[in-house]
Amino acid sequence: MSKLLKPADYRSSLDLKQTELAIKKIKDFFLHSLSAELRLRRVTAPLFVLRGLGLNDDLNGIERPVSFPIKDMNESIAEVVHSLAKWKRVTLAEYDIQPGYGIITDMNAIRADEELDNIHSLYVDQWDWERTMTAEQRNLTFLRRIVEKIYGAILRTEFFICETYPQLEAFLPEEVHFVHSEELVRMYPGKTSKEREDLICKKYGAVFIIGIGGKLSDGKEHDMRAPDYDDWSTPNEDGFRGLNGDLLIWYPTLGRSIELSSMGIRVDKATLERQLDLQGKGERRNLYFHRRLLNGTLPLSIGGGIGQSRLCMILLHKAHIGETQSSIWPDEMRRECKEAGMTLI
Repeated sequence: MSKLLKPADYRSSLDLKQTELAIKKIKDFFLHSLSAELRLRRVTAPLFVLRGLGLNDDLNGIERPVSFPIKDMNESIAEVVHSLAKWKRVTLAEYDIQPGYGIITDMNAIRADEELDNIHSLYVDQWDWERTMTAEQRNLTFLRRIVEKIYGAILRTEFFICETYPQLEAFLPEEVHFVHSEELVRMYPGKTSKEREDLICKKYGAVFIIGIGGKLSDGKEHDMRAPDYDDWSTPNEDGFRGLNGDLLIWYPTLGRSIELSSMGIRVDKATLERQLDLQGKGERRNLYFHRRLLNGTLPLSIGGGIGQSRLCMILLHKAHIGETQSSIWPDEMRRECKEAGMTLI
């Protein structure tokens, strides 16, 4: 498989039994740590939602959701969620969560159009979280503060798992470096967005790239974002646009950068209107989610997702996400992984 990275002389530090136990320890510890840090309460989340409500996440706008008809509901179509970005905001309203508090849930999804490699699979599991905020907090300073809290929870989890399994050595830096996607274009002209991510992450170890979704000076987006959850078009105090971003780390095992979280301050009414028009998606104003946001019945919020299997993968120094989750892989990839010392679950 041309996209499969095979580290030389790779050998897992933990066997299958140790790995399964360690996955449980990481998930329990991180959930408790993040929930305490951001004041989040756990809620139950759906695996699928009805088509046509505007609740499903469109991701980059091209992925096809897995769908099926519901026999007992006049063949209404349900879609397996891509993420819970918009559903969580509705839930904040339904639970009447006050500013400074939020919710967190286990999100499970199927992304049938995913290109399979060391860090991407058909099965997605995330900690999806959302927190109510005030209008005064819709700024870059607040976004950075939340990112630092999340990164702090990751560092505590790394320390805990390395203490539990001494054969693992901590590698994450103590601080996360903030940079805007436009700054990266100027720092690394002529490079692709992925190449820019690798270069900046190798330099600093942990990086939060601000401003994902809007067009940059080279006429391209750093990466695509749907117009109706993250705010990627509002000017911020650094002189650029965007109140969202991606948290990435440099991963020595694979010699590349890896995204751990996509998050941001969510759109308000004005931003939703602007971003729908920018992407030519004005017809969405008639959908359930969008009507609620436009009529003022949804709270202002900040939120995101943190990959569970991916976090376990990097904290356990694994070379393939299939070593920390059970999914479907091409026979050729399974064969190559076995030869390279990667034991897929």
